[in-house]
Amino acid sequence: MSEPAVLIVMGSDSDLSVMEEAAKVFKEFGIGYEMRISSAHRSPARTAALARDAAGRGIKMIIAAAGMAAHLAGVVAAETTLPVIGVPIPGGALNGVDALYAMVQMPGGIPVATMSIGKAGAKNAALFAVQVLSLSDQSLAGQLTEFRARMAAEVEQKDNALQQAQK
Repeated sequence: MSEPAVLIVMGSDSDLSVMEEAAKVFKEFGIGYEMRISSAHRSPARTAALARDAAGRGIKMIIAAAGMAAHLAGVVAAETTLPVIGVPIPGGALNGVDALYAMVQMPGGIPVATMSIGKAGAKNAALFAVQVLSLSDQSLAGQLTEFRARMAAEVEQKDNALQQAQK
């Protein structure tokens, strides 16, 4: 795998089971990533340093994941000009809706691209990062096209199996 192009930062090790979905995508596409735990509230200086130093380490995109009303993605975005993608983690009394609102309600000027709550959001965050990175990498763009073609073929195969089962 190549040098890390994406930093995945999560507020707690309990978020790992969700964020492993993003790691799977990066492995499939051969994109190097770095995965870290840092809390916007329990370790703010560490979180700020991770965000500030990311570009200097060759990071091109950051995926920040946190649950409840923790605002890791917003804190990270405030400390870097790199694109930040937020992934709300399910949990707490509102099952991730509070984290979703914290990410999508960023004030104008500090954007956070926000995905859906949970594993689908983690997977889509990684795929969105692949799309952005593929803008300057023709090989990666080709891999993305092939990935989409495989998904379409899988749907057709499943439909064919369904049609056969109904006969």
